[in-house]
Amino acid sequence: MKRLIFLLTIAVLIAQCTPTKPTINVPTPGPVAEPTDNGGPLDRSIPPSAGPAPEIQIGDYDKFTLSNNVEVIVVKNDKLPRVSFSLQLDVDPMLEGDKAGVIDLTGQLMRRGTKKRSKSQLDEEIDFIGASLSTSGSGVFGSSLTKHQDKLLELMSDVLLNSTFDEGELEKLKKQTISGLASQKDNPNAIAGKVASVLTYGGNHPYGESQSETTVKNVTADDCKNYYKSYFKPNTTRLVIVGDVDGKNLKAQLEKYFGDWKKGEVPSHKYETPQAPKAAEVAFVDKTGAVQSVIQVTYPVDYKPGSDKAIKARVMNTILGGGGFSGRLMQNLREEHAYTYGSRSSLRSDPLVGSFSASASVRNEVTDSSIIEILYEMKRLRDEKVDQDHLNMILNQLTGSFSRALERPETVARFARNIEKYNLPKDYYKNYLKKLRAVTIEDVQAMAKMYLKPENAHILVVGNKDEVAGTLTKFSKSGKVNFYDTEGKLVVASNVKIDKSVTAQTVIDKYLSVVGGVAKLKKMKDATIKLNISIQGNTLNGKQQFIIGEKSSTEVTMMGNPIEKKIFDGKTEMTNGKKKELSEDEIVDAKMASTLVREVMYAKAGYKTELKGVEKVNGKDAYKVVATSPAGTKATSFYDVDSGFKLRTVREQEGPGGQKMSIITDLEGYKEVEGYMFPFTMKKSAGPQTLTFEIQEIKLNTGLSADLFKID
Repeated sequence: MKRLIFLLTIAVLIAQCTPTKPTINVPTPGPVAEPTDNGGPLDRSIPPSAGPAPEIQIGDYDKFTLSNNVEVIVVKNDKLPRVSFSLQLDVDPMLEGDKAGVIDLTGQLMRRGTKKRSKSQLDEEIDFIGASLSTSGSGVFGSSLTKHQDKLLELMSDVLLNSTFDEGELEKLKKQTISGLASQKDNPNAIAGKVASVLTYGGNHPYGESQSETTVKNVTADDCKNYYKSYFKPNTTRLVIVGDVDGKNLKAQLEKYFGDWKKGEVPSHKYETPQAPKAAEVAFVDKTGAVQSVIQVTYPVDYKPGSDKAIKARVMNTILGGGGFSGRLMQNLREEHAYTYGSRSSLRSDPLVGSFSASASVRNEVTDSSIIEILYEMKRLRDEKVDQDHLNMILNQLTGSFSRALERPETVARFARNIEKYNLPKDYYKNYLKKLRAVTIEDVQAMAKMYLKPENAHILVVGNKDEVAGTLTKFSKSGKVNFYDTEGKLVVASNVKIDKSVTAQTVIDKYLSVVGGVAKLKKMKDATIKLNISIQGNTLNGKQQFIIGEKSSTEVTMMGNPIEKKIFDGKTEMTNGKKKELSEDEIVDAKMASTLVREVMYAKAGYKTELKGVEKVNGKDAYKVVATSPAGTKATSFYDVDSGFKLRTVREQEGPGGQKMSIITDLEGYKEVEGYMFPFTMKKSAGPQTLTFEIQEIKLNTGLSADLFKID
């Protein structure tokens, strides 16, 4: 219905543009310098040959079990007087269903108060000793100076064993979670991640399900208590300790704080192993007005942690796209073609099922070309052997990153945990670099043939359907593009057949009729609107005033303090005291915004309109109408087929640095004011940010003075 001026300066995702291709000087491989025995001068232009893989000295770890079967791993490191305790459950993943979010909320809630301490008391005691203590649905983590070890263990024990799962704290967490989900709803990267999980694993697998506003609202304190009682058991728990600890007294100390934790039966779960599609499939999520596409090529793989193929497979994926700027995907899509700022791949191992993914964010017009290049690089690595010099470079890179990681005691602890959790050979990490240096070009090709399956991939694109979807049919074996919503559910095409009599103009005419009628709308002279604005849990107050079709002003405050003031006097705009002379096109757009109902001005302003079909918007069939200004700016609006009300608008807008961006506004809760119908709730999204506008009051035709809009 009405187009609110963007009231805040918000952070937006900058649409990626064509990057300037930098010049990279790659040294030409030359002869290898051999060590000399005579101590003569060295030719420094000749790189030294790589030595043998170094012996890795990974400190041994101690292992023992508490009386209630908690498995304890101790990695002693006395370089600093610090200690950390990581207590992790080792249980099967659980399918949460219509209460997706219960595991995460349970973990957060454990830290929100115990039978002995309120949340504020916990915070105070943790801060007093300079410690950190966090909880999750899979365990508890704490760290402190060694001298505060006893106090830290007492606090960890209290949180682990005495959490109250307070209903009030849960409601706060649910609101925060829902707010975070709202900010992700229109974020193309977040959407791609969620839908890719559904495609890769399926909606009935723990790795394929995700939280939504509905599932989070379904979670109760009893659900959290039941999850805790079912899964938090000592006999399926591993405690990893790293730091300056006294091994002699440690076991007794742990028994003191965790010994009363009762053992019990823990549910086990089995799931069907997800399978890659039999032939390549294209999945598309529409982001009307998007100026770039997010691409993910993804599918499940049989890739277990610590398998005999793991090191070779990691080398292969590093060459393809897991090695940052050295990866072939980056070199191709960024450096050679300038399609994107970054393109990467990942090959993830997991005890249940692993996954492969290759991704990039690209401009609309090169979406299909980018997919061609991603698939080309996958096939090339599979069909052609890599160059030995390039393989040597990657091996050196991985050797360096592994060696640097050994400087952190947490790395040694992770190695110890992996050895125990995945039943790896005790010398797995000690021999890691030897096995790494032994990888050959034949090994790389064998891993590529095993794990790179472009013919059996889900090719997912989140982007502008009108500009992109039609170019993607060639990548699907069936020649079809399947459309999904932002939750990964297959979109059922509307069965509404558009009558020949329905045009863009008849749709607009119906809308104008239901919101008041053209004649009545033209009699609207001025308007004052008061509203509340919610963003990331904060509430602001807004006031807008309009002389319809001519002038406007916007004020935003927070707790009485001014944040933004914008005035448009018909020719000039002033924001927070800074003037800006507007172009003719900008003046037309500002006047259009001040009409409250833009459609009244379409004909007079020279807009061209086109009916683009019927689509679902929040479950309702809606006519899709694209309006193009004389300057070429597009606005897409969706009108309810049944009621005629406008449900959504998507507008192009120039963002920072001149980049194009799209702003999506959902319109809800229409109410009557003096014979006009206004949406009293508007949710506006730009990039990762979502603002909710709730109208509190509308006053019409009160005789606003032009002096209110003067710019000095």
